[in-house]
Amino acid sequence: MTPNERLALLAPDLTRDFPRSPRETLGGYVVAARTLDKCRAVLAGTNGEYHYDCPLDGTLFEFTGIDSGAFKDFVATGATDAEVAEWITATSKIKDETERVVWNNKMRHTRPCDMEPELQLFLEGYIPENLRKNRPVYVWFDVYDIEEQRL
Repeated sequence: MTPNERLALLAPDLTRDFPRSPRETLGGYVVAARTLDKCRAVLAGTNGEYHYDCPLDGTLFEFTGIDSGAFKDFVATGATDAEVAEWITATSKIKDETERVVWNNKMRHTRPCDMEPELQLFLEGYIPENLRKNRPVYVWFDVYDIEEQRL
């Protein structure tokens, strides 16, 4: 099977389905499974309105020191989730489990008011336009999980 054929089997169709929650881990990192879903979909042309290397993906790349282009190149080989998880572990500059766990928990509990002003401004309009009324957003990840009907 060629890399493109493997990729086609693994890539989600984000025109019909949602990527995984940012809360789901891959290689021990939150955000990574969602980033992988979007990357595969972009490579397969099934990303719909989803973008790879967005600000959320950027938090993972910045923390781990992984280059988004190198990640995309590896994903394009048709690597499985397990292979991507191994690659992330090997490639990440983070080798201390405590540092990774602390970052994961920081990400899980980041409130909109803790974010950069430009992201706060964006969310100020995005939340009322795209989420159900009267559904409180406590943390950043809630925005994704509410919009994608996991919460």
